[in-house]
Amino acid sequence: MLRRPPRALGAAGLLPQVACVVVGLLAPAWGGHAVIAGGVYAAVILSFLGGMWWMQALCRGEPRWWPYGLAVVPSLIAWAALLPWLAGSAAGRWPLVALAAALLVSPAGDRSIGSFAGDVPAWRRLRHLLSGGLGAMTLLLATLPAAA
Repeated sequence: MLRRPPRALGAAGLLPQVACVVVGLLAPAWGGHAVIAGGVYAAVILSFLGGMWWMQALCRGEPRWWPYGLAVVPSLIAWAALLPWLAGSAAGRWPLVALAAALLVSPAGDRSIGSFAGDVPAWRRLRHLLSGGLGAMTLLLATLPAAA
């Protein structure tokens, strides 16, 4: 079983996305800002997950190239999703949908890369919950009128 700090701080990591959804639902005038802030947060977390995979491969002394290649993919997806907003265009829903999809499938990357600490079922359950929660809230942001 995981100790309280990872569980509590992991759950707290969902709060920014919850705030973006709440603002998007309750304050439509701020909805566009909430959508972009939620997209940026999802991109940051997605990049963090790729960094976690990179570190797992390094800690294991992984000699193959593909785990490092897979570890770079989340950051590239996040970067591509943010480009339209950074360029000042109306991106529509696709950046949020892409980020949500990547978050929702990210536990498959955990299984592919493996863990340097062996199989840790409690850690994997927490990752499924957190990635699922963040992915679902990011999809919810994509359904808001401000995301159109």
